Amino acid sequence: MTDDGIYVYGIIRTDRPLPSHVGGVGDPPGVVEKIEEGRVAAVVSQAPPKLRARRRDLLAHQELLLALSERGPVLPMRFGMVAPDETVIRRQLADDEERHLTALESLAGRVEINVKAMPADDSLAALVKGDATIRGLREEVHRRPSYEANMRLGEAVATALSRRAAEAGREIVRELKPWAHAVRPGPEVSGCQLNMSFLVDRSDSAEFAAEAERLAQDRRERVALRVAGPLPCYSFLEPQVLAGRAGG
Repeated sequence: MTDDGIYVYGIIRTDRPLPSHVGGVGDPPGVVEKIEEGRVAAVVSQAPPKLRARRRDLLAHQELLLALSERGPVLPMRFGMVAPDETVIRRQLADDEERHLTALESLAGRVEINVKAMPADDSLAALVKGDATIRGLREEVHRRPSYEANMRLGEAVATALSRRAAEAGREIVRELKPWAHAVRPGPEVSGCQLNMSFLVDRSDSAEFAAEAERLAQDRRERVALRVAGPLPCYSFLEPQVLAGRAGG
């Protein structure tokens, strides 16, 4: 490994083989290896110089984690986790071996599916039909057009569309919860009224996604749903599993 440090993808059990068909971040792709300590191992490669969140490297990071998760549980690192040297990695693996093993067991056979709810693109007509306040503001704009009246109408429409999408999203989350072993809210995302991740059995992931789409279709006048997954289980780990720094 070089002075740029060691890029860490995730933690697996020591006895797990690495996928042979997937490379790491960097150009050319980094050679993926294991640093083993007791019953757990860090999946690593040489950290490329001047690491940035380029599309090529983001995809390489994600594809390796997905390949790892197909063979068994993995504790995934967010993109850009770099440890200064092998000694730091070995010390952390040894200190937290039992915690890592417990976390790996909790994720065995499970994947993350993310659901984001946004206002439906074509929901304005349904909103005007069902909201007396919006209808009144719209009529006022038609009777006495002005900048202020248009501003009031625009703000009221945006607020109502967001509220309806959030309500529909919460309804969908309630109906999806029985499928999940755990549910975690995600960070705020511009344009989204709801961002939730579900920990589900890998064997149920396709049916879960189909059910989410069905529920969204039933509420298509209020909400558009974006379903992503299966994903590595980022949302169901402690915020920082391994000491290191994030690449810029």
